[in-house]
Amino acid sequence: MRIGLALPQYDYSVPGESPLRFETIVEHARRAEAWGYDSLWLSDHLFLDLAKYGGPRTRYGAFEPLATLAALASHVSRPRLGTLVLCEALRPPVVLAKTLATLDRVCGGRLDVGLGAGWYEPEYAAIGLPFPSPGVRVTRLKEAAEIVGGLLGGEPLTYPGTYLQAHRAVIDPPAEQTPRPPLFVGGKGDRVIRTAVDVADGWNTCWVWTPGDYARRLDVVRAACEDAGRDPEQFWRSLGLYALVGEDERDLARRFERLRAATPAGVLDGVTLDEWRTGRLVGTVEQVREQQAEWAELGVETLIVGAGAVPFQVGALDDVELLATALTGSPVG
Repeated sequence: MRIGLALPQYDYSVPGESPLRFETIVEHARRAEAWGYDSLWLSDHLFLDLAKYGGPRTRYGAFEPLATLAALASHVSRPRLGTLVLCEALRPPVVLAKTLATLDRVCGGRLDVGLGAGWYEPEYAAIGLPFPSPGVRVTRLKEAAEIVGGLLGGEPLTYPGTYLQAHRAVIDPPAEQTPRPPLFVGGKGDRVIRTAVDVADGWNTCWVWTPGDYARRLDVVRAACEDAGRDPEQFWRSLGLYALVGEDERDLARRFERLRAATPAGVLDGVTLDEWRTGRLVGTVEQVREQQAEWAELGVETLIVGAGAVPFQVGALDDVELLATALTGSPVG
């Protein structure tokens, strides 16, 4: 199992720092590389509020992921760099494919590409696009994935989609990786999973999952693979989970209270540690290793940890370090 880290990206991501500085992202990336993380990840929003998570409706600033990953490529040399996930509506797919191919060359063939249907209505308003129905968004996602995936494969493409098109488009120079950078689709619904099986190399879902609930989603994956004639064991499964580890139960409780204090108001108000454990990678080092083994048995190949209580938050760097100790075996210190 490969272990990834969701990097700080938003103006709420690091306690006491707003706006977030690029130098802080670099520091987290360098530390993660030193501690043995296999991949580093950014999400894709123009801005983000935390009302969905019980937090404030404040619109927090965000670093654009593709430009930021390109800049990070010169600061870390080993980890793969990925998008978790790109919102289909924010970029024309041919332009996106061109950017991704260039980024793959800039980072030396270390790019993983995640695409999603989009869910955050305020940013649709910001770009002047009426918020589509879920069905339309998934259709647009499939069309975008087919265009992006096809172009990243290096061949000219004409694509007469319902919502998105390409006409004799070609990406030159092509991506570094062959046949293309790995492409996955993010989400949890049946249509999204079927789309991933039909047009991508894998599937991701985040950030709160119990093994039982995830196993039921895998039933959909297997059925979709059977319909498509694909081997489900060759279909890349990545999973994002909020995570917190302590050296023992007392240390875990201390770290949870520290995370509560560092998290925007409302998100963890009234939430106990026992309640927060459910669906997250939380426990002592030994307990988290047992949970990791359970996820490995379910076929999760890439486990991406979010070291906070909301997406792309990092409560404290030493939480990231101890997670590495638990999940990668790297020594503390």
